[in-house]
Amino acid sequence: MSTQIDTDSDLKPRRRGIFLLPNLLTTGCVFSGFYAIVAAINQHYNHAGIAIFCAMIFDTLDGRIARLTKTESAFGKEYDSLADMVSFGLAPAIVAYQWGVARIAELGGHSWGRFGWLACFFYAVCAALRLARFNARSAHADKRFFEGLPSPSAAAIVAAFVWFSTGWHEPGLPGLFAAFVVTACAGALMVSSIAYPSFKQFNLDRRVKFIYACLIPLFLIAIWIDVPTMLLSIFGTYALSPPLLWAVRRLRRLRRAPS
Repeated sequence: MSTQIDTDSDLKPRRRGIFLLPNLLTTGCVFSGFYAIVAAINQHYNHAGIAIFCAMIFDTLDGRIARLTKTESAFGKEYDSLADMVSFGLAPAIVAYQWGVARIAELGGHSWGRFGWLACFFYAVCAALRLARFNARSAHADKRFFEGLPSPSAAAIVAAFVWFSTGWHEPGLPGLFAAFVVTACAGALMVSSIAYPSFKQFNLDRRVKFIYACLIPLFLIAIWIDVPTMLLSIFGTYALSPPLLWAVRRLRRLRRAPS
């Protein structure tokens, strides 16, 4: 009798209220992106950078929670994509714009100001194109890799660079130029066809080597000592490694080919 009751309870449809949790996390992602924009307008660029990284945490959690609770839905997928556009498309572009366009125009003239404006707009457009391509090809794509730099990683590079640059009392024209070059390059990598590892196959419950476990506390201490520098180093390495490896392989093929 008890077996029959347990079976009937298992066949009952899952309550719709559980869908609220992943969507709340996605809303947290939207809020973080919105707060980053407001903080940049108020010239609190370190707060803007922190908010974008908080959006990354929410973006990571909402998908994992949806899969763990088996509450994945078409609505959640579309909502997550729109949240990514706000937090990883518009927010980094506006943060970079607010931080540098006015100053680069004062130092270098209106032509430099237009360059900064176009670099930020280019980034926002590339983020939209990247997300649209991902949605269109996600059903048939290899889950182990991303085609192009993921938008959260691109946003992390821009946010970390601006956050890192707030330590400069006056970055000057070279520093402002570098910021917009970084912004434009992050946008270009998003729409590239370069394969980036997704780390979706990484499981926290599998065994790892003891040396890796010892490195984790050192890694956390390094981040705590200088957060923006470490984050910029981590995401910069992730963004540049695949293109550099591709270039090295290309050069080797050219050398091996007959003259």
